[in-house]
Amino acid sequence: MLSKKVIISNKSGLHARPASLLIDAANKFEAKIEIIHGNREANLKSIISVMSLAIGCGEEVTLRVEGTDAKEALNKIVEIIENKFGEE
Repeated sequence: MLSKKVIISNKSGLHARPASLLIDAANKFEAKIEIIHGNREANLKSIISVMSLAIGCGEEVTLRVEGTDAKEALNKIVEIIENKFGEE
């Protein structure tokens, strides 16, 4: 299992459009991918699960990935987040 902490740094946080970018990317991998915010966690392959976390700008999340393509999945998700979901 791999994990990495990242900061959501786009101005509007993890609203519907950036969340859908993450879900689309996550669904391309076989790995189980979870996003953890505080003491709550969500399946990164479920838009409802992710949106329920209400993650805002500047907040830290932990990505936890497990599976055969875990490294590639983690790298792709981190890349999307660090590029501010292409918003800025």
